[in-house]
Amino acid sequence: MAAPQTQSRKSARKTKAAPDAITLLKNDHREVEDWFESFEKTSSAAKKGKLARQICTALTVHTQIEEEIFYPACREAGIEDDMMDEADIEHDSAKKLIEEIEAGAPGDDHFDARVKVLSEMIKHHVKEEEQRDGMFAKAKKADLDLDDLGAQMQARKDELMARM
Repeated sequence: MAAPQTQSRKSARKTKAAPDAITLLKNDHREVEDWFESFEKTSSAAKKGKLARQICTALTVHTQIEEEIFYPACREAGIEDDMMDEADIEHDSAKKLIEEIEAGAPGDDHFDARVKVLSEMIKHHVKEEEQRDGMFAKAKKADLDLDDLGAQMQARKDELMARM
């Protein structure tokens, strides 16, 4: 019986601790920003297709973990409904555009334009979340366990990414 416990402890030690919720979300933001920038710089249809798929997958997972875990925790902690409602609407708009991008391909009418508009929408959304009086600042001040939320979000993100 001792062997399985020893093995679990070893596995637990090898597992990298998840970042807190805000760090995880900000890391996602930086990654997608880099991909949008690469998309803008390339003229290769193959590379545009690959980047668009990466962006859409990352944003789909990101919005899902925010909507399932982070946003409900923020609402429960008393972060203003107006701020949270606006974030929900921005997510809905982004999801519609992601569906259109995923249904298309580089070279299709408006493909690049859709990716550009999605980039602009995401920049606006990120700015609102990360600004001095934005959602992340309010979450830091609220009674939220950001480490626990981060662990939950990372586990859910890993699960969703494994499915994609």
